[in-house]
Amino acid sequence: MRADVFSESKRSEVMRAVKGSDTAPERAVRAAARAAGFGRRYRLGGRGLPGKPDLVFASLGKAVFVHGCFWHGHDCKRGARKPKDNAAYWSAKIARNRTRDASVLKALREDGWKPLVIWECETRDLDALTRRLKAFLA
Repeated sequence: MRADVFSESKRSEVMRAVKGSDTAPERAVRAAARAAGFGRRYRLGGRGLPGKPDLVFASLGKAVFVHGCFWHGHDCKRGARKPKDNAAYWSAKIARNRTRDASVLKALREDGWKPLVIWECETRDLDALTRRLKAFLA
């Protein structure tokens, strides 16, 4: 195990800066929803639904999650990156996140919702993202 390059207080500050909502990938998905013609048909945060989806299209019965590739263990280059420090902790955390994500999607489907997961790496191409959202919401 390597020593952390930051002091304990600096590491805490860095981790506090990691946003949980209104991230750049979430804003990109909202822009794509507007571009697809669904700008006024969603609400944010999904309170009351399993997993609190990032965008909820209640009239359509559809929910959209925007997942960070690292935090949710995507198989892209960024998601496949393994931390060298505290590797056992991070591997277990990402595994728990993946398990939780699968159970949340299952619970939504059982409640009659149609969920969609959009990965952080997919938000870089706005045209492709808009086409995918339009196909999902149509």
